[in-house]
Amino acid sequence: MTAIHTSTTLGFGQKLGQIMQMAYVVEDIRASMAWWMADARTGPWFLLDHFLGPDQTYRGAPSRADVTIAMAFAGHMQIELIQPLDDHPSVYRDVIAQRGYGFHHVGIACADVDAEIPGYQARGYTVAYRAAVPTGGAVAYLDNGRNQPGMVELIPVTPGMDETFTRFWRASVDWDGSDPVRPFA
Repeated sequence: MTAIHTSTTLGFGQKLGQIMQMAYVVEDIRASMAWWMADARTGPWFLLDHFLGPDQTYRGAPSRADVTIAMAFAGHMQIELIQPLDDHPSVYRDVIAQRGYGFHHVGIACADVDAEIPGYQARGYTVAYRAAVPTGGAVAYLDNGRNQPGMVELIPVTPGMDETFTRFWRASVDWDGSDPVRPFA
């Protein structure tokens, strides 16, 4: 595995090479955001109505699965909600079929996603999904065949990623409940 400089702290408080995100696949993203706001006091949420990642691949083949994504921060941890919008094969549909809606993956902040993949493959993971993301670079979802406790998403740390997620985190600090759902952009 590539050496990771865990002394690098990102603008939203998590360190490079560590878990920065907990993600859940949900049946109804608006109902899920409402629960997180009311019962877990987490918000505001940043919503991307459609994510059709360019050049996305699912288990080595081109993919066209569409999802809605919402992100918010609970302290320095990002919470991501993902709602599949179609029945195309995807890493999200895989987990729903295996065990239903709920926890899906941990996201790890990486300086170089491609350099991290071989270490995971040596431990039995396969690349289940790849896609370019709006914040720069391409994410990789890794599956160990058991999904216990979930998949691993390697998230590229780019200037756009750090700026965007830091902006989301700042909005959560002392959030008073106003403007609870905001556009991702």
